[in-house]
Amino acid sequence: MSDLHVIAGPHALQHLQKNGLRAQDVSWLAGASGGPKWFVLYGMDKYLAGEFFTTGHQPLRMIGSSAGAWRLACYAHSDPVAALQRLATRYAGQVYSDHPDKHEISREARAMLDLMLGESGARAIATNPHRRLYVIADRARMLVRSEKQWPLNAGLLAAALSNLVSRKLLTQFFERHVFHNALDKPDLNWLRDMPTTWLPLRQDNVREVLMATGSIPQIMESVRDIPGSEDAVYRDGGITDYHLDLPFNTRPGLVLYPHFYAGLVPGWFDKFVAWRRVNPRYFDNVVMLCPSRAFVKSLPFGKIPDRNDFRRMSQTRRVEVWHMVLEESERLAEALRELVIHGRGIEHLQPFTTRRSGHL
Repeated sequence: MSDLHVIAGPHALQHLQKNGLRAQDVSWLAGASGGPKWFVLYGMDKYLAGEFFTTGHQPLRMIGSSAGAWRLACYAHSDPVAALQRLATRYAGQVYSDHPDKHEISREARAMLDLMLGESGARAIATNPHRRLYVIADRARMLVRSEKQWPLNAGLLAAALSNLVSRKLLTQFFERHVFHNALDKPDLNWLRDMPTTWLPLRQDNVREVLMATGSIPQIMESVRDIPGSEDAVYRDGGITDYHLDLPFNTRPGLVLYPHFYAGLVPGWFDKFVAWRRVNPRYFDNVVMLCPSRAFVKSLPFGKIPDRNDFRRMSQTRRVEVWHMVLEESERLAEALRELVIHGRGIEHLQPFTTRRSGHL
């Protein structure tokens, strides 16, 4: 059984069967939230950023939240593979005190981000004409603006209960903000499922925007007063857009979506709403690249890394396991390379479904 499964919407399926997977046909790249789950995508990220996509075709637009946005920011770096390597090595090797608080965790995240960016990363990412980054961060409203435990917890509970009724009610607590490459004039009518504010990425705000999109409530500090968006409190973009249930079908070309699961969950709170599904029409032109069930079973403990590993394992063991997963991810990169160069696996394409989770 192949390590890599390719799942495609109806239009994408027909296109791949006729033409294979070609860089010139891809106009968008998507990156979901998920913390250390992205380690299984590390090999594919290096292949895509360093070999598959070149500057010789149309601009590649990239949209992500949380860890997905950090990955995609590496693509827009002047040396994308080196940036991915720095991020992965530091991320997998992070070590904390016995009882870290949100301040310690946020400090480590900033150190990780600074290492990934280097001296010129922010400028390169903000001004890259070929790989244009879009980052989703959520502006907090009412109680979830607070850093105090009880108001924040009460606000998150109210947001979760409101989301049970409708995702639209989530906007009473979180407002989607999209920070975009300034070379693009955003399509203000693209995202209409909830109010969306569009703001340009700038050299002086890239670092804070990336911190904002990954700032998990209760776990990390919020990010305040991003240059270009004053008097605002930002939290993790995965709250509204966990696995990116966005109208990709209205974008030209194919959308490539390396994802750690075969299933999709619209927003973070929807993990607890079993009946909530993504809109299948949105994924008509999407190509998802996912690890197979056999690949996942071959990983240490038969699972993809996640944040619960911090309590499941000792720090030494967790770091060891996470680095092992980074090494194993090269198998997915090799399977993807074989698909692109030789077409191996095209005959096993899977049609897109709205399944919630799991591995094919």
